[in-house]
Amino acid sequence: MTSATSSASPVLSVSPASTVLPALRIGEGWDTHALVEGRPLVLGGVTIPHSHGLLGHSDADALAHAITDALLGAACLGDIGKLFPDTAAQFKGADSMVLLAEAYRKVQEAGWLIVNLDSTIIAQAPKMAPHIVAMRERLAEVLGIAPSQVNVKAKTAEKMGPVGEGKAIEARAVCLLCAGKA
Repeated sequence: MTSATSSASPVLSVSPASTVLPALRIGEGWDTHALVEGRPLVLGGVTIPHSHGLLGHSDADALAHAITDALLGAACLGDIGKLFPDTAAQFKGADSMVLLAEAYRKVQEAGWLIVNLDSTIIAQAPKMAPHIVAMRERLAEVLGIAPSQVNVKAKTAEKMGPVGEGKAIEARAVCLLCAGKA
């Protein structure tokens, strides 16, 4: 189990075959999109009444994208851009809930299940509080988990930077996965 490069300094050597992977993994995701006229505002799979929507190749659901990246990252499966490139025509205008479901299917195929998700939307406007429960329920439905496993919070940027100036919306997410099969 140990090998010595000299008699005074033993070195622990562990072969990859004997390495035991942890039963838990954490992933982090982040996304931001500019607000523009003429597009619906979709966050967490919920259409939110607002004068502007998010600009992007798909429906630009920044919350779904951040969660997708957190899931893929925790499972070491890359990121949303690798799985669903914005250069691919088939993803033009795509429903991010469909992309999220497909990403989670791949995470499950890799042997991981969601323990919980925690996310934060950063937006100066509109107010997110009236839509949080609907977002949690929609995300849980798409992922096939309980709403109690999904948390969504909202903050403002205190009028600082592009988000605070109402020019963009940002979302952050972390997830905890455990080893298992669906």
